[in-house]
Amino acid sequence: MEIKELTKAEEEVMQILWRLKKAFIKEILEKFDEPRPAYSTVSTIIRILQEKGFVNYRAYGRTYQYFPVISKDDYRKTQMSSFVRNYFSNSYQKMVSFFAREDSITVKDMEEIMEMMKNSEHNKRKK
Repeated sequence: MEIKELTKAEEEVMQILWRLKKAFIKEILEKFDEPRPAYSTVSTIIRILQEKGFVNYRAYGRTYQYFPVISKDDYRKTQMSSFVRNYFSNSYQKMVSFFAREDSITVKDMEEIMEMMKNSEHNKRKK
């Protein structure tokens, strides 16, 4: 299943829904900073997210409680893969090199990344 990209507004609603795990539109609205969007705006975004396959709902009479269908981790993986493919010729090495040149990554960060990669590779071999 292909995970579609979200607009900024859709992603903002999804971030809230991922945090809450399930919520009514009123509860989602409460998590926005002032000035909050209109109820109808959030409702429309939720319908779009539903069409894109990100959200589903449970009906309670005429009220709906929404919940994420796609996890934050799955979306993050898709977005990172797309980012690396589009901006770094599908090379994580080029991406890390870019951030190192920009002084965005410290030596400690690099050591932690390498340790995570070693652990990940070790766990893959165990399976």
